Amino acid sequence: MLNTLRRAAQVLKLIRRDHPDIGVTEVATAFGISASTAHELLSSLADEGLLCRTSSRRYQLGWAILELAYTLLETNSLLRAARPVMEELVAGWGETTHLAVLVDGQALYVEKLQGDRAFEVVLSRVGKRLPAHCSGVGKVLLAYRPWKEVLAIVERHGLPAFTPNTITSIERLAAELERVRRQGYAYDQEEVMIGLCCVAAPIVDRRKQVIAAMSLSVPAYRFYPNRQRLMTAIVNAARRVSEALEFYEEEQTWRPGIGSRLRSSAQETSVPT
Repeated sequence: MLNTLRRAAQVLKLIRRDHPDIGVTEVATAFGISASTAHELLSSLADEGLLCRTSSRRYQLGWAILELAYTLLETNSLLRAARPVMEELVAGWGETTHLAVLVDGQALYVEKLQGDRAFEVVLSRVGKRLPAHCSGVGKVLLAYRPWKEVLAIVERHGLPAFTPNTITSIERLAAELERVRRQGYAYDQEEVMIGLCCVAAPIVDRRKQVIAAMSLSVPAYRFYPNRQRLMTAIVNAARRVSEALEFYEEEQTWRPGIGSRLRSSAQETSVPT
């Protein structure tokens, strides 16, 4: 069962924005399984609404994914804790603020709010991934991971250059991550896009583990004169999110879990013998 669940998750991950549908042969080749097994797997996911069949006998993401996504966006503790603080940042600075987590060694943007003065950040959107070595949020997320894990990430994804300012050597990355740990925040100084800078800070959970990073993205000409003030603002904002997150996590700890509800339901509907 665990292997089947893992394979189903891998199938869903094959579908991307630039590759929106998959077929039986594709899945069979990707995982080294028979066409009949691939067809059964795809059909099962379609029956559950996680995939849907197209007229060309291929499969796209199903509407059940959208329902799950909205549930995540509305109930996730991190998002609930971060949104009010991000809204205050945007209202106060008029710039763009991002929230990101580390997924498969890359920075995944899970929230983005844009102010009325904001520079249009075309490379970021909710659900978008970027290499972690070149952004403020990515550097923060890498800085608090074991070095062995960072090396594995670099081996997998490389250190691609987006601009002449991007870090492209492991030595420079090591020094940068050490600096981030020491000072508690990270800068992106036109490393993803010329003319755009950002400052990012870590968000920690109840165990004091870094689980996310939040940033302010600012046009370079406004960033450099205000770098110290922007740094103070994002560090304080990230600390407030961490404090709010602890409250939401405690609230969830005391809430009856799905396991207890399922057990109660099973007991109520069981047939006495």
